[in-house]
Amino acid sequence: MEASDLEAVEKLHQAYERLLKEVNHVVIGQHKVVEELMISLLAGGHCLLVGVPGLAKTLIVHTLADTLNLSFNRVQFTPDLMPADITGTDVIQEDKITGNRDFKFLAGPVFANVVLADEINRTPPKTQAALLEAMQEHQVTAGGRKHKLPVPFFVLATQNPIEQEGTYPLPEAQLDRFMFEIKVEYPTEEEEFAIVRQTTSDESYAVKKVLELDELLSFQSLVRRVPVADHVIRYAMQFARMTRIIATDDARATDIPDFIREYVSWGAGPRASQNLVLGAKARAILHGRLYVSTDDVRAVAHPVLRHRIITNFNAEADGMSPDKIVDRLIELIPVDSSQEKLDGRLPQVFRSADAR
Repeated sequence: MEASDLEAVEKLHQAYERLLKEVNHVVIGQHKVVEELMISLLAGGHCLLVGVPGLAKTLIVHTLADTLNLSFNRVQFTPDLMPADITGTDVIQEDKITGNRDFKFLAGPVFANVVLADEINRTPPKTQAALLEAMQEHQVTAGGRKHKLPVPFFVLATQNPIEQEGTYPLPEAQLDRFMFEIKVEYPTEEEEFAIVRQTTSDESYAVKKVLELDELLSFQSLVRRVPVADHVIRYAMQFARMTRIIATDDARATDIPDFIREYVSWGAGPRASQNLVLGAKARAILHGRLYVSTDDVRAVAHPVLRHRIITNFNAEADGMSPDKIVDRLIELIPVDSSQEKLDGRLPQVFRSADAR
């Protein structure tokens, strides 16, 4: 990395500290959620936030957009929502001077830097799919014409996990477009006390902008330039490859752990490996480090993999969630060469890129 990159890493770390202070004025607790959202934004990924109502999911997203000086739109997903309600549509407009009529595209709420898709599973698959092109291609097609979305562009969707009646689960193809699935947990007793005291008073706080849009874009480019050692890439790959119950040409069936065979119907694809490495890079520079370690990979393993591991009936019967499967993979995969030599597990993890 160049000297300018080293300065940029330090600048980002300082900005992140200021951002946490600004967010903490409005949102009590949820530090892990804020960190994972920032990692995803730096890596250019989308997020799915899962949590019961009242945990400040919308407030977190809106506050984060304000501190980063990003445009923000919220879409409340309902059963009667149509694709054009999100993406926009062509309407006929008449020129009052010439009397000529022509089609004009009216942009929908998806044309913003941060789009909050609130309760995305409340709307049918036809409307859910309206976001697919936007999330993957950063554009919208309407009336045969393509319309570019603002840069940067993030979809942050929310889901309520406790009420499934009248909902439409997201298809796996769309779930895979989300870099992270972030769990929003209940606050601790002290955090809830602070929340109640703050929200029942007449106090208010206007958050200050910490970063400008062009700075965020430069930090996204910086993430891509962070070097990663071969063994860290191979370490990240094992998390995805070991969830696949179908052995490939270069992976013996005996390499698949027994608990994966017992509990997993479908594993994570290559996009999981990519997101593990990108997330680890973003986490490293967010904390002011110029290198990526296996600790960074483990830190992002749960949000990257929990929505990409499809469990079966045996897992449900035994209470084996995707998070618990990731926990067992963390215990199984060696983190350094000393562990590898000790028990002989996965010798391919620490070989170089040129090794055969």
